[in-house]
Amino acid sequence: MQSLADIREALQEGDDEKVAELTQAAIDAGVAPRTILDDGLIAGMNVVGERFKLHEIFLPDVLMSAKAMYAGMGLLKPLLEGGAAAGRGRVVIGTVQGDLHDIGKNLVAVMLKGAGFEVIDLGNDVAPERFIRAARNHDVQVIGMSALLTTTMPAMQKVVELATREGLREKVKVII
Repeated sequence: MQSLADIREALQEGDDEKVAELTQAAIDAGVAPRTILDDGLIAGMNVVGERFKLHEIFLPDVLMSAKAMYAGMGLLKPLLEGGAAAGRGRVVIGTVQGDLHDIGKNLVAVMLKGAGFEVIDLGNDVAPERFIRAARNHDVQVIGMSALLTTTMPAMQKVVELATREGLREKVKVII
């Protein structure tokens, strides 16, 4: 579908206004929000990620594309959250302590909501104890942790260790 190709291209160019315009046009044309997300926005970011990995583009380019993705996601989010698959379970999600990067976490949170999960988003720079407290308080089925910086990855291990010590690992899955 050409509109999705146009969204992918505008996203790769980092054109947030065009991505928003094209996303709205696709919504108005009756394209399913999940299709716009998967075949437009995520597909475009996959290309950006691959080009970054190959050193064809640089971090500022990735950030511009992420901003463009947020422009499209802002329009899709209410449509995805209202999906018919609601009630699949609860997930607590956050970026681990010491890390402020949340692009990936935010994307996963929106996709989980679109798939029918209730998402408790703790934000970024989340202490391990806060993940465990939220998991208990909200009776979640999944703890989701995100990090970009390798220096913050030991915080993930601490969350898993705390979950094990607190007896949560038998009933709560951990995703990273």
